[in-house]
Amino acid sequence: QAQLVESGGGLVQAGGSLRLSCAASGRTFSRYAMGWFRQAPGKEREFVARISWSGGTTYYADSVKGRFTISRDNAKNTVYLQMNSLKPEDTAVYYCARQISGTAYYTEDGYDYWGQGTQVTVSS
Repeated sequence: QAQLVESGGGLVQAGGSLRLSCAASGRTFSRYAMGWFRQAPGKEREFVARISWSGGTTYYADSVKGRFTISRDNAKNTVYLQMNSLKPEDTAVYYCARQISGTAYYTEDGYDYWGQGTQVTVSS
């Protein structure tokens, strides 16, 4: 059973940067693609970014493309989300998740294990 723990959230001014980390337990971390989702108050959880098991392929939501970068270090069982040029509309709880093989990467139904989330607040 995998466990995912996010960290790195906080309060930042618009235009600033944060780097989120997601530490995973278990020996099989490197076999799975990983994703980041976020949920703003009163809204549904939405896809942010996804990275393949090797790190060679990434996908981003249009709203974060060019500002956010997803990466991973399989030796450390960790996936990262570097967030630059943050906007107030990026305010949300951010979750990392493990993708189920063969599923759509952009829907939360395609992920089986989730972290507890980390709060990101961007002030204007």
